[in-house]
Amino acid sequence: MLVYLRLLKESFGFAMNALRNNKLRTLLSLLGVTIGIFSIIAVLAAVDSLDRKIKKDLSSLDKNTIYLFKGSFGPSTIPRWKRDQFPQVTYTEYEYLKNALPDAQEMCYQLFVQTEILKYDAKSVSSVNVVPVSHEFIDIQGLEFAEGRFYNEAESNSGAAVLVIGDELANSLFENADPIGKQVRLYGQRFIVIGVLKKQGAGMFGDSNDTSVFIPVNFLRRMYGDNNDSMTPVIVIKPQKGIDMDAFKAQISQKLRNLRGLKTGEIDNFFINVLSGFTDLLDGIIANMNIGGWIIAGFSLLVGGFGVANIMFVSVKERTNLIGIQKSLGAKNRFILFQFLFEAVILCLIGGLIGILLVWLIAMGLTKLLDFEFVLSFSNIMLGSGLAILIGLIAGILPAISASKLDPVEAIRSGM
Repeated sequence: MLVYLRLLKESFGFAMNALRNNKLRTLLSLLGVTIGIFSIIAVLAAVDSLDRKIKKDLSSLDKNTIYLFKGSFGPSTIPRWKRDQFPQVTYTEYEYLKNALPDAQEMCYQLFVQTEILKYDAKSVSSVNVVPVSHEFIDIQGLEFAEGRFYNEAESNSGAAVLVIGDELANSLFENADPIGKQVRLYGQRFIVIGVLKKQGAGMFGDSNDTSVFIPVNFLRRMYGDNNDSMTPVIVIKPQKGIDMDAFKAQISQKLRNLRGLKTGEIDNFFINVLSGFTDLLDGIIANMNIGGWIIAGFSLLVGGFGVANIMFVSVKERTNLIGIQKSLGAKNRFILFQFLFEAVILCLIGGLIGILLVWLIAMGLTKLLDFEFVLSFSNIMLGSGLAILIGLIAGILPAISASKLDPVEAIRSGM
């Protein structure tokens, strides 16, 4: 054991000498390893951070939550032109399904609308994400409040001019003042702020409750009616826990088909989108991103491996005389082999650690700049280090074998 520890110490010394004595050559050789490890770990860290953010944002939602509307979350066999002819879901259909589906735990009606300008006195904020939704939304997607409350059933049904505001908007408009009870202007109308949400941070697609306002859906329906092309209505359904989802989806389809008068043989003119299908789609995208990162980084690692192998062959050539002397003094072949193998591993490990350090520095910088938490996990650090060691072993094995097989007499003579 002591022999191998001494061998490791000597190999580290040889590696450091090689680094110091051949700075440019070493830099060029390690560049490929550094770029390769950086590419892999950067992609994995970015994908892990995105995956973590998605799971965090969707953690308040049941994966069986259904979004019923004329569009589809994923690809569809129905042509686009035909889907565009599908009717929008209506408030009447929402009220009907709410009474006709006993297996639905909660159901709400929501409109997807364009961003608007929110004003308070002389201050205004543009690109505000407006969420017109019925009162059941709070029971489907749990919202956490810093103060105040969500609007109740009576306020929702009557379309009261009340509003729940996100943290960032509250800070921008009211600064240190209490927003509750204040009047703001939206769509040219006055709304009373009744609730302020807790800070959430950036959303997975750039959206966030911090820059959102929630208003009763019937307020907007009363203003613009139900046939406005700039609004996309959606019925959001949260099923009872433990039910058969296929049977529940079939029940929704049958109820809505009957209400719309669709005949046997006619296709559904609506889509039943389950949130789990959307998350599966995201998982597929994330997996493809990982594969793409590995392919790109693989080429860098290949180039880096050749570079390290080259520097090791040069190192063997330069130290041929020393190898001959070591062998003449009784050094075993495996001692010489491990000496050069350790040197290759240390060189690659240094390159890998530099790549990991660069990822960590960039992740820290982006986290502060973008308000999005980039995480470099311990598992990714270990993976990067392990890959660097593996590259060192692969790139250094042939030079190490060639060094260990040198004839001591020939080695000493060639070095003279």
